[in-house]
Amino acid sequence: MTDNTESYLAVQAVSPGKLELTRKQMQAPRPGYVRIKVEACGVCHSDAATVEGAFPIAWPRVPGHEVVGKIDWIGEGVEGWSVGQRVGVGFLAGSCGHCAECRSGHLVNCTNQEFTGVHHDGGYAEWMIAKASGLMSIPDDLTDVEAAPLLCAGLTTFSALRNSGVKAGDLVAVVGIGGLGHLAVQYARSMGYEVAAIGRGAAVGELAKQLGAHHYIDSTIEPVDQALQKIGGADLVLATASGGKGVADTVKGLKPRGKTIVLGATPEPIELASGDLFFKERSVAGALTGDPATGDTTLRFSSLFGISAMIEEFPLERAVEAYQKMMHGRPRFRIVLKM
Repeated sequence: MTDNTESYLAVQAVSPGKLELTRKQMQAPRPGYVRIKVEACGVCHSDAATVEGAFPIAWPRVPGHEVVGKIDWIGEGVEGWSVGQRVGVGFLAGSCGHCAECRSGHLVNCTNQEFTGVHHDGGYAEWMIAKASGLMSIPDDLTDVEAAPLLCAGLTTFSALRNSGVKAGDLVAVVGIGGLGHLAVQYARSMGYEVAAIGRGAAVGELAKQLGAHHYIDSTIEPVDQALQKIGGADLVLATASGGKGVADTVKGLKPRGKTIVLGATPEPIELASGDLFFKERSVAGALTGDPATGDTTLRFSSLFGISAMIEEFPLERAVEAYQKMMHGRPRFRIVLKM
């Protein structure tokens, strides 16, 4: 346990678009929470909602919601976790356990849930406080850096596939071979699906095949819906990085009763002809992320099947540079801050 009089290094957003390196006062966890010595934290595009002020923020605020570390202090009333245990913290900061959604078992949609790095400080720091109900357990054979991107990008894509209802042997298409998509292709292949990757350019196709895709569709050469129908039509499309038009273009490429799940957040509206939905009973849905139990499974599955993100490492002191690189689309594909 560390003395509360000490301070620790952190990178915080102080106004829209501005990050700064600072030192913050060490705090003890309140009841229901734990204190974590942070070892690694992913830099995710969703961090922009904090840094750029898209969410209502009480400045200053430390971003970061792909956090891996060790518990060093357990607050009153916390059970099931121990000092020294390796844990992860994702975007969802922990369910309340008593709202209607929690009582129905839908923890992701808890009406009292806060977001890590938005409502309270996240993982761009040497230490953080986290709600125990949002913690995930890190397998011993995953390093801190390997585990970090799996707590958001990995969990989001794994959970969407796992809950989609598609069966082994079905055709799953992944739109966008980027931060989420390059993990989605690996998960889909390891789950036993026939996998089609959809991207732009021949170089992306080579990478997609290396990651496990059976087919590659270059959207700059051929309409996506036609290309999907040539290989039998998709049972499921995961849209990880496309805007509204990119999502709409996949719908006519679905089989009857096929589904497109939207994972990427863009402001562009999705414009669909109603006939493309009801004549073949197709659907379009959204998926946010997964609950902590699914996070545990994501990490175990990744470890068992050797699934990992392509990662660039930065020290915490260079977090501002890492964030700018992420925002300008230059990483390939995830950035992780190492403490």
